[in-house]
Amino acid sequence: MRDFSWKYFSMTGDVDAYLLYKEVVNRDRSDESDEEEEPGAAESAE
Repeated sequence: MRDFSWKYFSMTGDVDAYLLYKEVVNRDRSDESDEEEEPGAAESAE
């Protein structure tokens, strides 16, 4: 989805496509940071 929205934005200049791209990128980064925090969170809970 990220590649599609960026390609669409770069071809059309559509601001909504850029906003979608940024939303997907931020969600992906959030998902990655959540995965990194889970093992540490489980250890501190014990």
